[in-house]
Amino acid sequence: MCRRWLEEPELRIAELDVCCVMLNRDQFFPGYTLVFTREHVTELFHLDTETRHRLIDEVSRVAGALNTVFRPAKMNYELLGNMVPHIHWHLIPRFRDDALWPTPVWSRPHEEVLLSAQERRNRIAAIRGALQEER
Repeated sequence: MCRRWLEEPELRIAELDVCCVMLNRDQFFPGYTLVFTREHVTELFHLDTETRHRLIDEVSRVAGALNTVFRPAKMNYELLGNMVPHIHWHLIPRFRDDALWPTPVWSRPHEEVLLSAQERRNRIAAIRGALQEER
């Protein structure tokens, strides 16, 4: 996740107190966003209580912003870390008309949806704007 932040600056949405927020390159699920700790930590229990609470607050704030922009039927929160051992959430707005509804996003492969540079900038700007309102 640390490397991804450096290598894909065009996907950056925000740097918060505890987390970094990035748009996922594949937008098959519109609004799919990654939220990861600025500090390289692998488990929630490695964080002190105050930092863990602030982290959850920031994840919730990003989810609220995504809800404002995309108005999904449901927000999916995935915190795995098996392949990328760094605390990170996949926040995935889900819609009743998406191709994999109501199954998990990992249930079947799909073709990637890559936005044009302008579409990506517009989507990031909309999320940033909503994130500012979530304070």
